[in-house]
Amino acid sequence: MTAQPNLDFTTATAPQVYDWLRDAILRGELAPGARLSEVEIGKRIGVSRQPVREAFIRLTTEGLAEVRPQRGTYISRISLSAVLSARLIREAVESDLVRMVAPELGDDALARLDQEMAAQRQAVEAGDSDTFVQLDDRFHNLLAALAQQEAVWVVLEGLKSQMNRLRYITARTFDIQKLIGQHADIVEGLRRRDPALAEQAMRHHLRELLNDLPEIARSRPELFIP
Repeated sequence: MTAQPNLDFTTATAPQVYDWLRDAILRGELAPGARLSEVEIGKRIGVSRQPVREAFIRLTTEGLAEVRPQRGTYISRISLSAVLSARLIREAVESDLVRMVAPELGDDALARLDQEMAAQRQAVEAGDSDTFVQLDDRFHNLLAALAQQEAVWVVLEGLKSQMNRLRYITARTFDIQKLIGQHADIVEGLRRRDPALAEQAMRHHLRELLNDLPEIARSRPELFIP
């Protein structure tokens, strides 16, 4: 499992335990179907069972964990329907966001996007797919911020936990250079101040998951809800 969390005991520990466990689930360090033990986790990180229990409840509410009567709490398998729903919502929302951004995007904003692209290329060159996924999120978050719609990204983040689990898997499985190219196409559409071109690039990018999903589902069926 992931490294020990660096807990701040001067503030509430339950949210910190939740963040630590959630990150481990999204990254696949806690595999679908694995059992979670309040006692073991509490002992490991030096907290009582109560904050661990509160973290479990949040994970269950989010669909990342499930309680099996008389058996305990387990990491949920990935819901394909939730992944596909989140992808569809992201395409609809983020295509509109880039259309909003494109006509009046300034040079400073383009420079920030170029910096993000450079960081992504560096992560790929280093073979660090996990960092790339985080930078991918930061890129899309920046687009929402440039559209002055940061709250939209907060809503999307709450919807796409199942999708995020799959994104870490696909980033480790497939050539992520194609994702870099798709991001570059989005930026090029914005650089030209062309809403239609930026929207087309965003839709193409967010449909890539539909190409990767069937192969992952065939090769790793144990990860998914039957």
